[in-house]
Amino acid sequence: MEFLDLTQLVSWLGLCGIAVFAVSGALDAARKEMDILGFMLIATVTGLGGGTLRDLLLGRSPVYWVEEPVYVGICLIAAVITYFLVPVIASRRKALIWMDAIGLSLFCVTGTKIAYDLGVSPLIAVCMGVMTASFGGIIRDVLCGESLVLSQRELYVTTTVVGAMTYLCLQWMVFPESVALLGGFVLALGLRSAAILFGLSMPSYRESK
Repeated sequence: MEFLDLTQLVSWLGLCGIAVFAVSGALDAARKEMDILGFMLIATVTGLGGGTLRDLLLGRSPVYWVEEPVYVGICLIAAVITYFLVPVIASRRKALIWMDAIGLSLFCVTGTKIAYDLGVSPLIAVCMGVMTASFGGIIRDVLCGESLVLSQRELYVTTTVVGAMTYLCLQWMVFPESVALLGGFVLALGLRSAAILFGLSMPSYRESK
């Protein structure tokens, strides 16, 4: 028995993930001193990019935001609000990092659940969760001419893998699905937060000279 309504929980997690990723895109637009339409564009592709890639790869047609335009509306509203609030945000860079971390953690579990519910294997479900979580940020960085988040030394993609696998493991252990979703989110966010605060990183490849 679920202690939370599962459909409502997934819907709220998805909306929150889109909103915070849209804000992260808008904050990057602010750093590039774009106009309000630029804010809207960057916020929308950041918020919807990962889920769009997931749906296309899974053959879902039309993609989710075409059927539910509210997701586009959330991105546009987040962009406009951020546009007017940016002047009072003390550290845009820090805000961007934390908005990205929250969106990353939300999307890695919701993306995995959506894929797994469509009947794909656990491995593919995890891959879809990672893509859902990371692709929007990649598009944002490309459009804004920033170095890719994937090139950061701190743990990034690793946190999405951990979150996605935690969700699946908790589900297989017969925990309520709402617990599995929240558990994956909390662990992914905790790991990403530790990486930001303490510089945690995986060993990186260094070419011998």
